[in-house]
Amino acid sequence: MDTKWLLVDTPEKLLRAVDDFEQASVLSIDTEYDSFRYFKEKLCLIQIHANDTTYVFDPLNNLDLSFLGKYFDNRQIVKVLHAADNDIRLLKRDYKFYFKNIFDTHRAALLLGFKQLSLEKMITQFVGVELKKSKKMQRSRWDNRPLTEEQLEYAVQDVTYLLALYEKQAAELGIKGLKDVAGEAFAKIAAANWREKRIDRHGHTKIKGYYCLNQEQKELFKRLYFWRFQRAKEQNRAIFMFLPDKNLLELAQDHNNLQEYLSQEKIKLYGAEIEQIIKEHRKKSLPLQTNKSF
Repeated sequence: MDTKWLLVDTPEKLLRAVDDFEQASVLSIDTEYDSFRYFKEKLCLIQIHANDTTYVFDPLNNLDLSFLGKYFDNRQIVKVLHAADNDIRLLKRDYKFYFKNIFDTHRAALLLGFKQLSLEKMITQFVGVELKKSKKMQRSRWDNRPLTEEQLEYAVQDVTYLLALYEKQAAELGIKGLKDVAGEAFAKIAAANWREKRIDRHGHTKIKGYYCLNQEQKELFKRLYFWRFQRAKEQNRAIFMFLPDKNLLELAQDHNNLQEYLSQEKIKLYGAEIEQIIKEHRKKSLPLQTNKSF
């Protein structure tokens, strides 16, 4: 199967996509997003295959994509996705889209009794095509612009074969009398909503090294843990990239030497805040230490 695709970055190309969508009874959908570097996942690409072309939409180029809602919400058009939960959650979160009549190839494979549920395995099993998927591309910077030709070719691979996969799986579900069961499962997936991350209020106790701290250090570590979560959220940076667990533990154990455990850049950005937390912690701990001396 030839892979024909188009990056939609002009109004003219958008009109071409709309023309194809208007004539389509099935749309295959995929997204690329970054959940590795950001606190709040960042939607970076939307890929939609209609008829014989995959259209790539860039949510970061200020193109108005609200028109897609009429197709996602149309019961007459089947929307095919693989492991659709996160795609649907992010599209709902960013665009307030609603989804009707979806087909999730991951859930279909599960209902059909398959154990290996990756899209690559499914496409090989049902379509007879072996995809060449690069882990490096999967973790590449989808938020950087311009995207490389290699990234765009990677992005269109999966969605290109979803239609053929859907047709094979839908037939199998029908043969096995599972269409109604699958329909109920797909409706639940379509109803999924994005939820903001919430702090695990006991999460600090699960970090390796916590139980090697004394009581005073544990209290400071807890304060730093809660502060880190809030600041990472405010800056929309992955928690481990904002300040790793290792640094938090080191600061709790040796809070007089920030420069030993933080880069100059982080000291400049957050040093004053951390010092304030340490200062408040000392004030709170002082009566306890005084009582212990008697």
